[in-house]
Amino acid sequence: MNANTSSVAALRRFVRPRGAVERCGLCGLGLAREHRHLLEVANRKIACACDPCALRFSDVVDGRFRLIPRDARVLADFRIEDALWDDLALPINLVFLFHDSVAGKLTALYPGPAGVTESLLRLDAWQTLAEQNPALARMAPDVEALLINRVGEAREYFIAPIDVCFELVGLIRLHWHGLSGGADVWREIGGFFARLRERSKAEEVASA
Repeated sequence: MNANTSSVAALRRFVRPRGAVERCGLCGLGLAREHRHLLEVANRKIACACDPCALRFSDVVDGRFRLIPRDARVLADFRIEDALWDDLALPINLVFLFHDSVAGKLTALYPGPAGVTESLLRLDAWQTLAEQNPALARMAPDVEALLINRVGEAREYFIAPIDVCFELVGLIRLHWHGLSGGADVWREIGGFFARLRERSKAEEVASA
């Protein structure tokens, strides 16, 4: 396992000082609270974007930037046996996995108080997981991830935009205290997943 320093750059957007004005990373226009994000693929840096700049990248596949989708989807029928979870050999129960087109491989990142760490995966275990869950084949490379929450009694699985995953990383980094994180960070994590569930339900209704 090794610290993924390129992903730390993506956290900057989520630890911005309160009250600071966010601006489009391409044209400098001031942005509303809700706005689109672009991923700079080579270094996983997330850039805020105004609507006109975001639309320029809506159909771009192989460019420097890719538009990060808005939708988050809860995988209510996700299948993973405990034995297969163990075969993935992930060190913690909170992780997101995505296809890294630059490295040409599946990447698993898990959050911690210092940012993100990359975990080496057994690819045969992932292939089994993908065969059992066809939705994984439809994940967009780089900009969508399988977000897994198996903390405590939770068993939650989402296809989430990559900026949402890094939002979780930034939240943990901001609120973690001491060795165990403290009550505040676990309350924030619980609130994050509650919001993600509601967001997924709202988007499912909107697309029906």
